[in-house]
Amino acid sequence: MAKLNINGKLLDLAVDDEMPLLWALREQAGLTGTKYGCDVGVCGACLVHIDGAPVKACRIAVGNLTPKQKIVTIEGLSADASHPVQKAWLELDVAQCGYCQGGMIMAAVALLNEKPVPTDADIDAAMTNICRCGTYQRIRAAIHKAAREEQAKRPKATRG
Repeated sequence: MAKLNINGKLLDLAVDDEMPLLWALREQAGLTGTKYGCDVGVCGACLVHIDGAPVKACRIAVGNLTPKQKIVTIEGLSADASHPVQKAWLELDVAQCGYCQGGMIMAAVALLNEKPVPTDADIDAAMTNICRCGTYQRIRAAIHKAAREEQAKRPKATRG
């Protein structure tokens, strides 16, 4: 058994300590937005946040996590796709097949949390996920759009 804090809920999962978080999320918690891609931590389809940091769920065993750590999946980002990054993704029609997009969105959110106004170079460095459809230009545009919209909401004294 493992007790994990996933999307703000403490869940008891009947899993072995060696099971990758990816499979615990998909098979035990029913959160299928975290995708299986490469199983070697390269593609980023399985990206989640653990205590706010982007982590590839295929590369971390459940036994390495504690109930105090906050795991957020794409389903936990917002219940109604109202997160600024999700809205920008939809408005700019970023996804083609959509398979990688959960991980892409989670990577973009982590980037914007660290750098609210990223440059193209910042985006290129942070967005290491693989998109077989090649929507990288739309991904970059959506990140810039989400950043602009979030900056516009902030009072001028706190913009940064």
